[in-house]
Amino acid sequence: MSAPHLTADLPGIGGVLKQSPEDFVVEEVPAYEPCGEGEHLFLWVEKRDLSAEQLHARIARVLGIARGDVGIAGLKDRRAVTRQFVSVPAKAAARVPELDAPELRVLSAALHRNKLRTGHLRGNRFEIIVRDVAEGAFADATAIAAVTRDRGFPNYYGEQRFGVDNETAALGFDLLTGRRTPRDIPPARRRFLLRLALSAAQSLLFNEVLANRIRAGRLHRVEAGDVMQVVASRGCFVVADAAAEQARFDRRETVVTGPMFGIDMKPPTGAPLREEQSVLEQHGVTSELLAAHRKLIPGARRPCVIWPEDLHVEAAGDALRFRFILPSGVYATTLLREFLKPTAASDEDDDDNITSAAD
Repeated sequence: MSAPHLTADLPGIGGVLKQSPEDFVVEEVPAYEPCGEGEHLFLWVEKRDLSAEQLHARIARVLGIARGDVGIAGLKDRRAVTRQFVSVPAKAAARVPELDAPELRVLSAALHRNKLRTGHLRGNRFEIIVRDVAEGAFADATAIAAVTRDRGFPNYYGEQRFGVDNETAALGFDLLTGRRTPRDIPPARRRFLLRLALSAAQSLLFNEVLANRIRAGRLHRVEAGDVMQVVASRGCFVVADAAAEQARFDRRETVVTGPMFGIDMKPPTGAPLREEQSVLEQHGVTSELLAAHRKLIPGARRPCVIWPEDLHVEAAGDALRFRFILPSGVYATTLLREFLKPTAASDEDDDDNITSAAD
């Protein structure tokens, strides 16, 4: 990721991510628990070294249901051990035991009234081991962690979002600008890849706006015209009184946002608007082109900075173990890049958390 670090003045720890799936453990923090009655069955599953797309397809195939009947709140990494809820029609309950395999286990099942929808989770709890770290890594990581607890970290989308050599994002820009059409995507992957590619392009644009803000020293500075998000309600508003809103931001009641471009997105005004529009223009994207894809990428605002919950670092032999909780749609690898410098993005997969695009 050619984007600035917030802790660029502190040395990184080096190291390697995901030497085994067990080095990267993710567990959803659900927005709610199943109520115990209804027409949908919530399965609490654990998968190992299985992509989100493979999980989706396997559940549909084994249970004999349509892929559209499978509800997933967030797509998780492939090379990891992940625990998450998946919803299926309750009528498929008899076949649920057939899902069990070395790479997939159903840990529990409970009924609920509604299907699980994208984004229906509070966040994710991570336990990650970084191996082969540099000498003095624990002291360096401790220093970075202290800054991160105080100042947060830039909420970039992880490189895995964009595909190998940015192929997924490139497809998204081709679709946005009309150079390619959905018919150019193989039918078997069209529904999944169409949304993924468009949101990848959307995410890359967000990263560029965020990187520009950091280079200008404005990540923690509120300006007139900025769009802020209220942390408690996630509602957004445009800043009129920068001094008053700076105080609220400093108390972590609100957070500066960047653009997930789309026709329904709340736009900033003044200088922030001109800066965002310049990034769009550099990629040849217009509001008319965005409007043509309104159903898949309607637009939203995304926080520019995130403060992790319960961030802990401990030595584990010649490795370091990180534990923390992040909100839905925030990448663990983006937090860890502040520690590793550079990131281990080349070790990551391209199927991570599509729910980010909807947040």
